[in-house]
Amino acid sequence: MKKFNIRKVLDGLTAASSSSSAPAQPGHPRENDVVQETLQSEHFQLCKTVRHGFPYQPSSMAFDPVQKILAIGTQTGALRLFGRAGVECYCQHESGAAVIQLQFLINEGALVSALADDSIHLWNLRQKIPAILHSLKFNRERITYCHLPFQSKWLYIGTERGNIHIVNVESFTLSGYVIMWNKAIELSTKTHPGPVVHISDNPMDEGKLLIGFECGIVVLWDLKSKKADYRYSYDEAIHSVAWHHEGKQFICSHSDGTLTSWNRRICHMYSSSQIKVECIFVTCSQLGKQPKDGKKPEPCKPILKVEYKTTRAGDPFMVLCGGLSYDTVGRRPCLTVMHGKSTAVLEMDYPIVDFLTLCETPYPNDFQEPYAVVVLLEKDLVVIDLGQNGYPIFQNSYPLTIHESPVTVTCCEFFADCPGELIPALYSVGSRQKRQGYSKKEWPISGGNWGQGTQSYPEIIITGLVHVLNHHIFLAFFFTLLKVMLQVLYKLKTAKVFQRARSKEEKPSTDIVEEDPFAIQTLSWCPESRMLCVAGVSAHVIVYRFSKQEITAEVVQLLEVRMQCEFSDVDSPDPGGEQTPTLPTPGASSSPQESEPPTQSSTGSNSYDGPRNNIPCLQVRSSPLKQSPGYQVELVIQLVWVSGEPPQPITSLAINSSYGLVVFGNSNGLAVVDYLQKTLLLNMGTSELYSPSEPYQRQPRSPRKARQPSGAPCDSNDGSNTSEDRCKSPTSDAKDNSFTRSRSSSVTSIDRESREAISSFHFCESFPRKTDCLVSPCLLVGTTQGSVIMMALSLPGGAAGDQRLQQPVSISSCGTLVRLKGGILTMVLLDSTGTLLPPSYESWYDPNAPDEEKEKSRKRRPGSPPTSQDGQDGQFAVLCSEKQAKVVALPSETRIYKHNITEASFVLRADVVQMAGNNCIACFCANGHIMTLSLPSLRPLLDVNYLPLTDMRIARTFCFSNLGQALYLTSPTEIQRITYSQETCDNLQEMLSELFTPVETPEAPNRGFFKGLFGGGAQSLDREDLFGETTAGKASRSLAQHIPGTGSMEGMKVAASGVVGDLARARIALEERGQKLGELDERTAAMMASAESFSKHAHDMMLKYKDKKWYQL
Repeated sequence: MKKFNIRKVLDGLTAASSSSSAPAQPGHPRENDVVQETLQSEHFQLCKTVRHGFPYQPSSMAFDPVQKILAIGTQTGALRLFGRAGVECYCQHESGAAVIQLQFLINEGALVSALADDSIHLWNLRQKIPAILHSLKFNRERITYCHLPFQSKWLYIGTERGNIHIVNVESFTLSGYVIMWNKAIELSTKTHPGPVVHISDNPMDEGKLLIGFECGIVVLWDLKSKKADYRYSYDEAIHSVAWHHEGKQFICSHSDGTLTSWNRRICHMYSSSQIKVECIFVTCSQLGKQPKDGKKPEPCKPILKVEYKTTRAGDPFMVLCGGLSYDTVGRRPCLTVMHGKSTAVLEMDYPIVDFLTLCETPYPNDFQEPYAVVVLLEKDLVVIDLGQNGYPIFQNSYPLTIHESPVTVTCCEFFADCPGELIPALYSVGSRQKRQGYSKKEWPISGGNWGQGTQSYPEIIITGLVHVLNHHIFLAFFFTLLKVMLQVLYKLKTAKVFQRARSKEEKPSTDIVEEDPFAIQTLSWCPESRMLCVAGVSAHVIVYRFSKQEITAEVVQLLEVRMQCEFSDVDSPDPGGEQTPTLPTPGASSSPQESEPPTQSSTGSNSYDGPRNNIPCLQVRSSPLKQSPGYQVELVIQLVWVSGEPPQPITSLAINSSYGLVVFGNSNGLAVVDYLQKTLLLNMGTSELYSPSEPYQRQPRSPRKARQPSGAPCDSNDGSNTSEDRCKSPTSDAKDNSFTRSRSSSVTSIDRESREAISSFHFCESFPRKTDCLVSPCLLVGTTQGSVIMMALSLPGGAAGDQRLQQPVSISSCGTLVRLKGGILTMVLLDSTGTLLPPSYESWYDPNAPDEEKEKSRKRRPGSPPTSQDGQDGQFAVLCSEKQAKVVALPSETRIYKHNITEASFVLRADVVQMAGNNCIACFCANGHIMTLSLPSLRPLLDVNYLPLTDMRIARTFCFSNLGQALYLTSPTEIQRITYSQETCDNLQEMLSELFTPVETPEAPNRGFFKGLFGGGAQSLDREDLFGETTAGKASRSLAQHIPGTGSMEGMKVAASGVVGDLARARIALEERGQKLGELDERTAAMMASAESFSKHAHDMMLKYKDKKWYQL
């Protein structure tokens, strides 16, 4: 019987409906007769792959010293696991509560997490995607502290009431053994001691438990006798406790900056000293200064944590954070390392969340031999080498931080399957930017194994951002399907091009931006030619070339552009007009700046009286600019103030290395710049692009001259945006929303609605007009009103040669090609067979190399589009807007296919990508749907409700790439990668790395002959006998609720539902029935064997006594 597939039927229905809605024109073949589309719904599946970057808002940390795995919990319930480079894993608690503590089951492949909602969870790390095995939710008490002894299955849980409960981590059941707070302190204090802040067992005696209460009381509890052996009291709150490995003394840190050291057998304070930290950056200073003349010590901040680690060959290490005096205003957070008589105070860039000392042995009763300190900061992770002088830090084998400081990412581009030589080139110049002075040892977090992928291809991410101190662009790369890792390749600071204002009086011209005036707004990059073009919020454009040689530019090439939108007083265009819009002469500008020299320095005066005019927002530096190997400035383009109004922000940008042109647009119009000749070719308003006879022309109907809005980047976390504002289209008429990072404005709503901004560009080689039979260089222009305008480019002497550098480029408008609903997002061209026609490009050459090498490497590579013959169309233009997609045949300009993507929402990002050897349109909508459409028939292939738009950061950074890859910034410090490829989803298990690897646990320390003879070694405790149900009894059922995890069999049974659940339960029941039948068969066979044996013995007895008389028995 043939298998029925409902998805193929639906594909056929949608294709039929789509074809019937746009019938083919006479004389033109149907596209499905020419283009063989092989993409089907079976090729698509959406799933998350990996998450890169530093965990956002970290709250806790744990380390497995045997497996060498680091776990970090966050305030949002996320769990990140790190091993060697390329070994990363992301998990999420369903409740989303903050992770307050983590505990590894050392070398067992398991992790216990305690959450702020009073629940604990057991994670199984022996599988590639960790899952929760058990959960325990406390109902009546709040969890404050957890402790799991090494090689023990009993977990101690301290609560806010001061009680301690014990949990079996194998079954996640509570023991009846409970340490009540009143029994622990008895009559030592008259008030409640407060929450439990510390639990640890004596390193040399597992039967002694040290309990620290917040009020300052420490109790040494005897587990066997169920009573307190000693009590230690101090009048300041306790934050942490650390044992000496011999178990004879311990150290406490307090809220007044005091460290107290206690002898285990003496119930009074052994020594106390006020510690004042004197910090001189990273140099050593004297610690523990005692006040003179009987004066009281200066008040200090709390010492939040202290660790005490011993060594065999030298003095012990004491590591602590906090303890600074309150008079240290502006002092950065510090970590203090005390070793013998030396004290080093290490300043950190961000507040310290937690730190751990890494030791050679997991046994607490042996010399720890510390070798590193892992410091978890709010926005970074630092590992300090304790084995070298000066305590240098380790260089991360993978960058946990995407950027070097708190940033707001403004744009993101994702390129898959890049040229092979590009990655080494970026790495070679980027490696010179790395800091020196790192530790020479290898990265100590080295656990796990890489995934075994079968395919590999290089990918590059480029992100533009707002930096707190100075602005950067990052080029990041990771190698998929072989090593799922992220590596920073190159960093570019665009602020070096401009002069820094030394005082507030020097920078009134940058008042159009409220944040960083150097922030990047959009960018365009050509991987083949390595040309990079960046547009900033201060209405500036910078063109970069890639070079492997260092140069010094005496003068930065500058071109100032005056863009102004002139509003017409007429209400509508003259319908009888046949006159085409007036275009500038080739090489000239339609702006008042056309007579100015192309290269000049900024002359903006900060003390300018009256309305500002012809003044740029930023001032280009006039001193020589030293440029290191990598991306070097080719040209700076700045929009200037016009009649007291600041320039509009740049909304779209494109660069083409084959033509040597840069085009950018905003709400006023567009400008085309020849970066080879450093000249302005075209400067036009949007309304001037239309012909007066075109029905698509939109004349502004403002009652007054439009005022151009001032600018400021919008904050993605601004909570003042209403739900109505969040649902607005990012490229619609209203340009005052956060998607386009528009600026605060004094214009009226009528002016805003009358603006038609430029939303997208696409360089191509196509048919400019219907009557053309040969292709030529063209520029497609998309607007926020849905118009697609074709512009013809005329290059002198082709795209290369001396004529190109001497004669100007001419540009002419060919009118509107088509109009769509919503703003235009993406435009591409396909040939008659459905193959993507990329823009032509020029191969990379080093601009600073000798002329002979330039000519050898310099080569123009066009897209080789076909010509139109016999009245047939040779190309298809694929156009996608915020609402719909269309396919138009060229040169006939006939609409072939049309598809309405969404009605209630709008598309945020659309890209034409390659999948399984074919092309498709990938869209991300504001309602969270991710959709793909086939090309050229626009059949829906995928529609998944993935991620509702809750953060403007996602809207700015979501991007698709080839081979079924996509990504977005899920937090300010994390990149989330997803795939919409069925093949990648099927191979995901092979891609992912393994966290757990079989490693033998180190041998326990040798007790020695005399310690074993006289009982001086570590004493063990039978916790099973003490905490088990037989001795301790059962705990109250109302105290906590056990919840089966999704990774256990019970959790699978609970999670099963519907038909699949019924089938699963039926299968389980059948397996259980078969097991019972098998056991019954075994019992039956055993009974039969027993019966046969009995029969045999009876027969033997009968034969033995058959012939004997009764008296012979």
